[in-house]
Amino acid sequence: MRSLPRPLSSLVSRLPGDRLRARLRDSYRRRPEPFLAALLASVAGVAVFLVATSVFEFHSSNHDEAVYLQQAAMLLEGQLELFAGDLAGAFRPWFFVADGGRLYPKYAPVPAAMYAVPMALFGEPRVTLAAVAAGNTFLVYLLASMVADRPVGLVAAALYAASPLALVTSATFLPYAPTTFLNLAFAVAYVRGIREESLPAAALAGVAIGLAAFARPFTALLFALPFVAHAGYRTVVALRDGGLRPLQSPVVRHTVTGLGGLAFVGVTLAYNARLTGSPLTFPFEAFAPLDGPGFGRRHILSHAITYTPEVALRANGYVLRYLTTRWVVAGPVGTLLAAAGIGTVLRRWVRRRRTGGAWTPRDDAALVLAGLFVTIPLGNLFFWGNYNVLGTPSDPTDGLVSQFGPIYHFDLLVPVSVFAAVGLVAGWRWLAPRLSGSPGSSRLGSPSRLALLGVLASLLVLGALTAPLVATPLERNAAHTEKYEAAYEPIEATTFENDLVFLPTPYGDWQNHPFQYLRNDPGFDGPVVYALDRGPAENFAVLDAYPDRRYHRYTYRGEWSPDPGQHVRPKLEGLDVRGGESVTGETVVGVPPRVDRARVRLSTGTDGHVEYTVDDPADEVAVSWSLTGDRARLDAVPGESVRVGETDRVVLRVTLVQPDGSTLTYRQEADVRTTGGVEVVWPPERTVCPLTTDCGTEGTYLPDDPDAHRDGVFFRTRLRVQ
Repeated sequence: MRSLPRPLSSLVSRLPGDRLRARLRDSYRRRPEPFLAALLASVAGVAVFLVATSVFEFHSSNHDEAVYLQQAAMLLEGQLELFAGDLAGAFRPWFFVADGGRLYPKYAPVPAAMYAVPMALFGEPRVTLAAVAAGNTFLVYLLASMVADRPVGLVAAALYAASPLALVTSATFLPYAPTTFLNLAFAVAYVRGIREESLPAAALAGVAIGLAAFARPFTALLFALPFVAHAGYRTVVALRDGGLRPLQSPVVRHTVTGLGGLAFVGVTLAYNARLTGSPLTFPFEAFAPLDGPGFGRRHILSHAITYTPEVALRANGYVLRYLTTRWVVAGPVGTLLAAAGIGTVLRRWVRRRRTGGAWTPRDDAALVLAGLFVTIPLGNLFFWGNYNVLGTPSDPTDGLVSQFGPIYHFDLLVPVSVFAAVGLVAGWRWLAPRLSGSPGSSRLGSPSRLALLGVLASLLVLGALTAPLVATPLERNAAHTEKYEAAYEPIEATTFENDLVFLPTPYGDWQNHPFQYLRNDPGFDGPVVYALDRGPAENFAVLDAYPDRRYHRYTYRGEWSPDPGQHVRPKLEGLDVRGGESVTGETVVGVPPRVDRARVRLSTGTDGHVEYTVDDPADEVAVSWSLTGDRARLDAVPGESVRVGETDRVVLRVTLVQPDGSTLTYRQEADVRTTGGVEVVWPPERTVCPLTTDCGTEGTYLPDDPDAHRDGVFFRTRLRVQ
């Protein structure tokens, strides 16, 4: 007599009522697989949650995560779009469409809505990641049980949960695992509707695939096509055999499923009309009209190619190669098991046909599931995203595919896991009697027990083969997390209550690209507001909109790049807007040895410049300057000045020159406004640049880091308001 596993037994013992506990024990003794599948799903959910909170603590290098999290926060506020008005350029998040002062995401809100639920309940959206991982695992169990039987379902769930693609991608706030959850719910409900002739199941199937289509239309279409073909065939057969009166149950079921899906097509069109103004224009089209499926010129932002069938075949060939060798359970071994499982099902079909056996719902389930091996790879040929996930196509360690896998083929994990389980269990069921020596019991145990032990041993072997496949992308992603952790250190160390932080723009005027961890509340009114550091006029507009906040500038020393090994040294400094009728300043810079002259230059974006030279400077050079009205002056050059615009950037450079011509330039840039007196954002941005006069963030001055600069280098500034 079976007893409950210890975790389940502990859980059951806490349930109220002796009768309920007794029923659960009896149910487990009769059918242990659903309980074990639930336990396995829970383990998968916990594993994904742990990966999400450790490896992806600051999110991944795929900045689409920020889009969905920003969208989730918007939904909780009842918003489908952001309203930034004249400040839209300073607040525009990554992959948001800018329509005047209105901003809306290019993605549909279904995955974001799934992330929003635990955000509202627990303040932690990663709960959704765990729930989706657990749900997908259990749904794979249900689907495989319908294709074969419950033991196969249990093995399929284990194979799915152990797949590197399932573990890694499910731990990120990306739409692929949530969409698969909806697709799986559709598949399970569809097959159950056939098996049990259930209208509620058929209705649920329609709702699930409708939501999936709302979330990712092309992905849902490729998954649904085998089921649509099957439904069409069964409907035609039913009408041919039974006519319209009485209406045949297959016709009713498939009609109900279709109506459920079409209802969400209507929701999708209404959503499009609400955001883009046209029901037939999707937000992703409004963002990049040439980013969708198809051949020819494909274009998004500054990235464009001519996507030909030849390019598609080459790119998808690599993607499928990496999927089958690196991202499914046990790599090529898991792929071979799936092929063996398909062969097992085909052999079953042939044997039944030869013996005159009837076609069963189980055969229907296996047929539509096998159809995914056709529709998903062929359909993905039309989508250039599979080209974009590859860095160097022949190198599986380069590009997004090296970190997240073949994400657009995520749904293929379902048939691979199911048919691999079919092949594995069938193999051991065939082998067990031969190992035991007889169909009955033997010294090695009964064939059924031997088969069970063989399957368990095989799962352990497959797990051992999978471990290095999982560890490699996790290590790559962990390296990015270390980079983000270092970059966000001053942000994490600061408590914001009523603050405004200006952010750098290494990849252009986008928020959350790359700093997706730093997101605004939907109303741009949270304890901290993040704005892009774009220029004097734009920055003063932001400052005017938030007059009562504490101001900061976040920057770093170094160059931000996708390379996880290239870290930056971050800096968060407080800012102030200081002004009066005029301001005077002094800038003092250190002079290292072997410098024979210094060139001092003051310039603005509106006018030219004024400069002078210091011969044989001592250990430091002190520069006095002033701003009065709309003029900027160097005290050492009386009678000369440069004009300052209404909003301008005033740049002071002190270039030290060695006898061999080598240079070291101190550069300070201050945003200035001259309407109604003089206002200066202080302190200025300061950089120290060897061999060039402008080196951007690579030369950011870090006064508190003694290792950041060579001996003799220092930079002091002082401002007086009059």
